[in-house]
Amino acid sequence: MKLVSWNVNGLRAVMGKGFMDSFKALDADVFCLQETKLQEGQIELDLPGYTQYWNYAEKKGYSGTAVFTKIKPLKVTYGIGAPEHDHEGRVITLEFEDFYFITVYVPNSQRELTRLAYRQEWERDFLKYICGLEKSKPVIYCGDLNVAHKEIDLKNPKSNHGNAGFTDEERECFTKVLDSGYTDTFRYFYPDKAEVYSWWSYMFHSREKNAGWRIDYFVASDKLKDKLIDAKIHTDIFGSDHCPVELDINL
Repeated sequence: MKLVSWNVNGLRAVMGKGFMDSFKALDADVFCLQETKLQEGQIELDLPGYTQYWNYAEKKGYSGTAVFTKIKPLKVTYGIGAPEHDHEGRVITLEFEDFYFITVYVPNSQRELTRLAYRQEWERDFLKYICGLEKSKPVIYCGDLNVAHKEIDLKNPKSNHGNAGFTDEERECFTKVLDSGYTDTFRYFYPDKAEVYSWWSYMFHSREKNAGWRIDYFVASDKLKDKLIDAKIHTDIFGSDHCPVELDINL
């Protein structure tokens, strides 16, 4: 099974930058988007063979997620069951026979860390949510997690230490996820692979210089480790300031 996730930073914008060609070339069984920046009815995608699920933010032109799947889920839910978190369209959960699959767009702590306190509340409640699902079947979640976990996960760790996405608090939250029985699938396969990133600022020719961050992930329950086949970061695919990430798994 091929699973793909991509923060498109505005789906309508990326449609004019080869999105459909990339979508078809990747040929995923499940394809997830974050930061769609859409309201219902603002776009119609013709995706033969896929069922589409969308979660829109109440605020226009902001956040939003989508899942396109060839495999019909048993059930689909939106949000994590917490009203204080569920108005920004950040989470879609698909229940399949043998696992739960979640796409998530984690809140950014913002410049000057104005949203860091809220971000920590989110992290606590999201971990509680996935651990609750885990009691009945394994969990895979993916998306823009807005954190570079280790120094190897960004180009300039020293100058970025303490900035949004690389604060001690955010990194510790992700460590807590892993300590709770989950695996960062890219690092599972490539523990020492450096200079492979999934996001680059639009400023300072960052992508040309490969001055990026790895903030897009597939995270899987430890109990699925023996089913993992490979994890990929498609740095050759353009159109957004993020590139797609992939998990191949035998399910």
